[in-house]
Amino acid sequence: MKCDPEGYLSELKLVYKQFKSSVDLFEQQAALNFTSLSGVSTDPTVSKDLGDRAMFLAHVTPFYTKELEKFPNELANLLNSSARSLPSGLRVHVTQALILLINRKIVDIGETLALFMELQTLGDRVLRKLAFSHVIHSIRHMNQKHKNDKKNRALQNVLFALLQQEDEAKAKRSLITLCELHRRKVWFDDRTANAICSACFHSSSRIMIASVSFLLDYEKIEDDSDSDMSDSEDEQPASQPQVVLNKEAIYKANNKGTSSSKKKKQAKLQRAVRSMKKQQRMQSENNNSSYYSPLNHLKDAQGFAEKLFSRLQTCNERFEVKMMMLKVIARTVGLHHLILLNFYPYLQRYVQPHQRDVTNLLAAAVQACHDMVPPDAVEPLFKQVVNQFVHDRSRPEAISVGLNVIREICLRMPLLMTEDLLQDLVLYRKSNEKAVSAAARSLLTLFREVCPSLLVKKDRGRPTNPKAKPKEFGEVSVASSVPGIELLDQDDDDSDDDVEEGSIGLSDHDDRSDENVDPGEEDVNCENDEDNASDDESGADHQSYDECDSDEDNKSQVAEEFSEDDAIESADATDDDESDGDEEDIDGSKMQDNNSSASEGDDVDEKESQGIKRKISDIDVNAASNSLRALKKLAGAKMENNSLNMEDGILSNEDFKRIKELKAKKDARNVLAQHGFKLPSSDQLSTKRVDAAKLEVNIRKKLSKEERLAIIRAGREDRGRYQAKTALKKKKTGGSSNQQKEHKKFMPIAAKRSKLARSKIEKKRKQQRAGKQFRGRKAWK
Repeated sequence: MKCDPEGYLSELKLVYKQFKSSVDLFEQQAALNFTSLSGVSTDPTVSKDLGDRAMFLAHVTPFYTKELEKFPNELANLLNSSARSLPSGLRVHVTQALILLINRKIVDIGETLALFMELQTLGDRVLRKLAFSHVIHSIRHMNQKHKNDKKNRALQNVLFALLQQEDEAKAKRSLITLCELHRRKVWFDDRTANAICSACFHSSSRIMIASVSFLLDYEKIEDDSDSDMSDSEDEQPASQPQVVLNKEAIYKANNKGTSSSKKKKQAKLQRAVRSMKKQQRMQSENNNSSYYSPLNHLKDAQGFAEKLFSRLQTCNERFEVKMMMLKVIARTVGLHHLILLNFYPYLQRYVQPHQRDVTNLLAAAVQACHDMVPPDAVEPLFKQVVNQFVHDRSRPEAISVGLNVIREICLRMPLLMTEDLLQDLVLYRKSNEKAVSAAARSLLTLFREVCPSLLVKKDRGRPTNPKAKPKEFGEVSVASSVPGIELLDQDDDDSDDDVEEGSIGLSDHDDRSDENVDPGEEDVNCENDEDNASDDESGADHQSYDECDSDEDNKSQVAEEFSEDDAIESADATDDDESDGDEEDIDGSKMQDNNSSASEGDDVDEKESQGIKRKISDIDVNAASNSLRALKKLAGAKMENNSLNMEDGILSNEDFKRIKELKAKKDARNVLAQHGFKLPSSDQLSTKRVDAAKLEVNIRKKLSKEERLAIIRAGREDRGRYQAKTALKKKKTGGSSNQQKEHKKFMPIAAKRSKLARSKIEKKRKQQRAGKQFRGRKAWK
């Protein structure tokens, strides 16, 4: 019929009439309610003939489009009207025929989606599996090459309407379909994510539990699917021979062999390169995979959290369900930086060491803390954790969990910690329990970076920033210029200083003498640079203050001499000012010469050690004042240049590249200084999922008897069966022992008798010696 459709037209019409008559018969029987245990018809041959005709017509439909134009609608009407009354085998055959028509694009999936969702609600397991897999694969195939938003929106409306119905079976099947399509990243949009989240407010508790569990376990499901896909992808190239890309293979592919063999080798190399690039791309995607959850796409996150929290307060579900709802609320608050002030007192009621699943509860409390929450709202919860878990009479397990929770909360909200409390908590690092000491040391390490001033001086170590303090509540750092431009300015200043030092050193011998005026200051500055940058800055400030004080003293002295002369007129003011400047220079040099005689002696010693002798005539009296003036002029020029650059505000591409390089260097220095510890930002903390198992790290759990026996048996697997040493000696695989050989040795009777006599005498002597040695009390006791 496929080869010659017109020749078998009469046979087709006959089969089609038989199909119609069978359908009418079944509909009449359904109307009269002729029911039995297996379905409507008690005769299995009738249902089998109807199913075979339906499948036959479905296969032939593409070749008889005009004659079988109404056939797909008849199949759909049959399933709509009497699907529940049909036998299970006939239902499956009719459904398969309809799926065949949809796959051949004779029927659109949008017309039959509601029907297939209805078929999943029937009690037939085979039919439910068939309909569900067809819906998933058809929608996935439709979006494989490109996404048709118009069709997707129409299909989503059908499923969303089913999800909002009160019928639990339909809502559950639609929720499962949406979750599966979202997990497979077919419908990975905001509408689907919000529909799944809205199922948390369904009237049926089963629908609510299914939605909440999907939101919680989404990461686990995604990781499992990725691992399955990666395993299947890894199995395919494992069977193929791997090509090693080396110089020899590349040389052979380009220079050795015939042209056809070269083409084969080059094609092989290209395949190897493509596979390597694919593996690198997959590794980079796995490494850079950011945290994702359907909760990220919530349109009204605050309303969602408040509504779910109100349902949590009024529901009468079991404890596991309440814990799941509580985790979803905490994760929503942490992800979107929400303010839900009533949530923390609710958690406070359950924060006790004997509480069931207390680590999961504490992990949810940590997840709900962020820098936008007022510290006063979280402080009662924080104190509850400290008072209930961390005290001398508490168990080591509870203390370690409490310290870990305190560390995680302070990482997000450091303003909660006080100086006295921190010093008391840090003392637990001397505990004999490994879990407690490790938790206390981690808290100490955190506050060395966050706020070292809260610690005792001996506990501060060598922090990277001794003056670091956490931001106040509501404090935000606003960028007023290009980020990192200060690094560029510092780099320019360093380069200018290097150039100026070189020019001063090479320009004149007098300038060299100016540099060597006070070598003690350079040594002090070097030591300060090695110790701490902040100390260097303060030293520089004090030095400038001392210089300003000396200038003021010189000016006052010149003013006294000027008053003694008593010869100033208003017309010659400018000339007098110039003469005053000369007198200031002379007097200043005298003052410094009188005050720095010891430093000149040191300079002379250094010159002699360097092999350069200075004469008295070489010494410049005005060296100090001239050098001071030169430094002031240079500082003023630098400030002018910086102000001009800032006023311009135009950066080139080279400047941005330089800023990027300087940022990378600064980050590398900070990482090396922090020994691998880096404070995460608030966004990183909000996306980071708090694992309850990490709060119990280093805690040794008590093993049951079965677990201990399993460990003991696992250690005995490599050992053989226990046997005595004598039995092992008897099973000796080598030659016979000396004792065995001695027994087999042929000796004369006299020699045997003499040997026996000697052995008896030796035994008696041994017994006598043994008896004398331990007889009676010792003489020295």
